[in-house]
Amino acid sequence: MGQKTNPIGNRLGIIRGWDSNWFGGKNYGDRIAEDYKIRRYLEARLSKGGISRIYIERTLKLVTVTITTARPGLIIGKGGQEVDKLKEELKKLTKKDIQINIFEIKRPELDAVLVADSIAKQIENRISYRRAVKMAIAGTMRMGAEGIKVQISGRLNGAEMARSESFKDGRIPLSTFRADIDYHIGEALTQYGKLGVKVWIMKGEVYGKRELSPLVGQQKKGGQSGDRRENRGNGGDRDNRRPRRNNNNNNNN
Repeated sequence: MGQKTNPIGNRLGIIRGWDSNWFGGKNYGDRIAEDYKIRRYLEARLSKGGISRIYIERTLKLVTVTITTARPGLIIGKGGQEVDKLKEELKKLTKKDIQINIFEIKRPELDAVLVADSIAKQIENRISYRRAVKMAIAGTMRMGAEGIKVQISGRLNGAEMARSESFKDGRIPLSTFRADIDYHIGEALTQYGKLGVKVWIMKGEVYGKRELSPLVGQQKKGGQSGDRRENRGNGGDRDNRRPRRNNNNNNNN
């Protein structure tokens, strides 16, 4: 038996923050259930919106819901009409004041949720799982990731016996806490059962202190070209070093 840990939960408080930020007190259980209802409702309501993560912050009278998505136009709508509808629907669901913030994901190829969902949708459309995975890996590495690993489990190609198959490119240091690894499990609903799709994406290494608030981190991801390029100056990437010239050969000539 292997003792495997979720890469996201393993880095909480070190380089990652929590998806829900509030103080529960005596109503801790009720607020957890309410967060679950909000997330399930938004995922079902905006299933075609390319949602990556939903962050929830609470104050005494206000619930702030932050949605990170690759398609903000579908969620916002014309003149913000869809956002206003969402506010009213969530008010009825929670009976509290709701504020909705939307952040755009500039590079969806580096988001494990979106990569896993795209692979699952292609498998549901009867595209070969090997082709879908290889295209996703090539797109992620092209966008500057240091590594990606994809594992698909289930009745692959309709086989009688279920099995698992893994694909990997680059490096995925799961035991290194400073490694910024994104992780997600997706599901593909096929005629011969469910297929599980696990995706690990290594974005780079984080040196020094990092702001753990998910809202601040998402602003950096949405507005800047990426954290990995900043980390290269600290020696995180060796592939871009120029090869040394052989001076001995030049002197002999």
